[in-house]
Amino acid sequence: MNKTLIIRFSSFGDIVQCMSVLNKVKSNIPGDIHWVTRSDMSSLLDLNKSVDKVWSFDKKKGLFGLIKLAMELRKENYTHVYDAHSNLRSKILSLFLFPPHFLRRSKERVKRILLFTFRKNYFENPYRGIISYLSPLEKWGIEDAREFTPEQWDFTNVSLPDSFDDNSIVIAPSAAWEMKRWPISHWKKLIELNTDKTFTILGGPGDTFCEDIKNIAPERVINLAGKLSLIESCAIVSKSKLLISADTGLIHVADILGRKGISLMGPTAFGFATGPHIKTLEVELSCRPCTKDGRGKCSQSTWQKCMVDITPETVSREITNQLSC
Repeated sequence: MNKTLIIRFSSFGDIVQCMSVLNKVKSNIPGDIHWVTRSDMSSLLDLNKSVDKVWSFDKKKGLFGLIKLAMELRKENYTHVYDAHSNLRSKILSLFLFPPHFLRRSKERVKRILLFTFRKNYFENPYRGIISYLSPLEKWGIEDAREFTPEQWDFTNVSLPDSFDDNSIVIAPSAAWEMKRWPISHWKKLIELNTDKTFTILGGPGDTFCEDIKNIAPERVINLAGKLSLIESCAIVSKSKLLISADTGLIHVADILGRKGISLMGPTAFGFATGPHIKTLEVELSCRPCTKDGRGKCSQSTWQKCMVDITPETVSREITNQLSC
């Protein structure tokens, strides 16, 4: 009997995009699917019923713990292994596994050097992360590997706060790195432009600036930043009529679940959504993209010009377009 192992430890957005492979594998390679991930991400995999077993790894356990995990995985006798992470940890695990069918998603490091060092972009443009995870499956004879279809996650056991209004527009103003965030002043202006709409803010415990955005119109804006778990935030997105976000994990949640969204793309190279239900807004600048994930320096005289020039008025018009179709 077939048994498939997928290796992807982190991060949130990458795991979400990689989950696009589950339906393809399940329908083309009948049998159990296991997934190795970082311990703080394991609950995310539990949302997809195509995953039969989640193996969690705590990186604090170091090399010894990783080897111990590898020996446990070896006993499973996997027929198929997909290293979707391609980092040192995933390669160490792979050394202990001898499946008949093995895949590794390339990080295309030469192309990355050419792009970020010499400004020569040989990646697909736009670079859609979901497609990059699906494409390697072609080597396993999955003919429709690159055809993206939305996933269904099970939020049956996830409770939403009573304050959440599913008619509100959900916004995610934060991001791991500040350079890829839409300016706070733009979020405030967007709320001012849409006096007939309510908004729900999602974010993490450290995103205290979200309270400033709420205070623009506290009667119409609910700030849930820091009040929800990662899974609860995903559940909010699954119920939302529209999500607005920069290059974050949540925009990929909307993408993979088939929910409408507006993606505000600035300096990053690899965060483009795949489905037609996500509208990408961006400005053409010769310096874009300049970073993998938002780290680095801005070369423009106007810092973060690629995000600043996506105006609140432009986003407001797109809200109207998205809600009318």
